[in-house]
Amino acid sequence: MAEQMEKLPADQLVADFTPPTAAVRSLRKLSEQKPRRAASSEKMTPGRRIGRIALYAALVVFAIALLMPFAWMVLSSFKSANEVFSVPVKWFPETWVWQNYIDIWTESNMLVWIRNTLFLAVVVTFLQVLTGSFAAYGFARMRFKGRDVLFLLYVGTIAVPWQSYMIPQFILLSNFKVSNTLWAIILLQAFGAFGVFLMKQFYETIPEELSEAARIDGLSEYAIWRKIMLPLSIPALASLTLLTFVNTWNDYLGPLIYLRNPDLWTIQLGLKSFVSNLFDTNYALLFAGLTISVIPIAIIFLLGQKYFVEGIATSGLKG
Repeated sequence: MAEQMEKLPADQLVADFTPPTAAVRSLRKLSEQKPRRAASSEKMTPGRRIGRIALYAALVVFAIALLMPFAWMVLSSFKSANEVFSVPVKWFPETWVWQNYIDIWTESNMLVWIRNTLFLAVVVTFLQVLTGSFAAYGFARMRFKGRDVLFLLYVGTIAVPWQSYMIPQFILLSNFKVSNTLWAIILLQAFGAFGVFLMKQFYETIPEELSEAARIDGLSEYAIWRKIMLPLSIPALASLTLLTFVNTWNDYLGPLIYLRNPDLWTIQLGLKSFVSNLFDTNYALLFAGLTISVIPIAIIFLLGQKYFVEGIATSGLKG
């Protein structure tokens, strides 16, 4: 019996160093530890607490100020035409006019406008993501003479306002016989320097060793971009997709210049046709159309908000 007692500590010591027992003991120690309070909560002074409360209050006030015009537009879409600009201002309608959302479909080509806008937004977004991510890979991973200078020149076009060269651009597209077609908008916005800049910033955060290992395995540069870089760049791709889709959906000046046929109008041009003059416009009906136009953008942003924030943060952009 004494010999067994002497052997017991040694056996237990050996057993403790076997992988299963060591793992179990480690997990048991972690479970027995009491959770520690965060250091920030321990050091929270009354002054810091008041400052944080004031910051949150300011953010709430700022958010309410931003949402007030949108809320007024939505509520006004349920008012009658004479009640929209009543004095004093009434936020809630006395009688909820649901007929506005029926009339906007029956008295206009809303379905055609949404179809054209959706087609342009989807096609332009796809092309910008495709060309932007592919060109960004060349600037981020390929080595060629004059690469940095070419990238600076290309990105520098962001600072040039479109209004300064839209007339020569219109003449060029008219000579190609694509004016007054949806192809004019697609060719204008299929390439963008901002997308190249955004994707290049994100690509540079991906370790170069992954590309080098892929080259050793025999992958081409195209295969590296498609199989390695794109799957790792989901946040940046989501950010570029959201920004491009929103800009194309809300674009007004481009369709105004190139789309003269009413059957090609986007939702922005179509809603503008409701405004003939200041005193002969059914603003309640117009606000109903504007509310409908905002719904797709709000849904897409809510679905991609997580990836959008992550993509902007990891690409090094500051807003």
